Amino acid sequence: MNEPIQDGWLASARRCPSPNYNDRPAGEAISLLVVHNISLPPGEFGGGYIEAFFCNQLPVNRHPYFEQIRDLKVSAHLLIDREGEAIQFVPFDRRAWHAGASTFQGRDECNDFSVGIELEGADQVPYTDAQYQRLAEVAGLLLSRYPAMTPERITGHSDIAPGRKTDPGPAFDWDYFRAQLAQRL
Repeated sequence: MNEPIQDGWLASARRCPSPNYNDRPAGEAISLLVVHNISLPPGEFGGGYIEAFFCNQLPVNRHPYFEQIRDLKVSAHLLIDREGEAIQFVPFDRRAWHAGASTFQGRDECNDFSVGIELEGADQVPYTDAQYQRLAEVAGLLLSRYPAMTPERITGHSDIAPGRKTDPGPAFDWDYFRAQLAQRL
């Protein structure tokens, strides 16, 4: 039987390697899962723009907003689209550039010790059941793979960067997600 995570890659995810990553600090345990949301252009879904953005290939002439973000170099480990498909950009054992200036339980630089999962969405738009199911599935696999990561160490971007970030927003149903995760543990 194949392992669900091989060499830092989720076997069931489509790979779309991003150049926006680097090595974690030596000996750093992966111990935090950060849930984000993203839509490009803001509030619009589909079109492949998120993948292009994380791979530094965003067609800036397609939307005025793209010009504003053209020079950003960011990524996440994984994106879960509206249909529940997982697209992986960075192996879990590498440092994706998703959290920015951030603090969790008094520790800065959350990118050093976290996995970032983006949900295709917006703060005020309900997420799909397929997204919750896939996120719970992936979170369960990550918790099994990385023992320092626990259910209590799953948080939102807004919690590690308050005042700067608002995602995954009030539309994200944490209770429902945690119930789905509990069924997998």
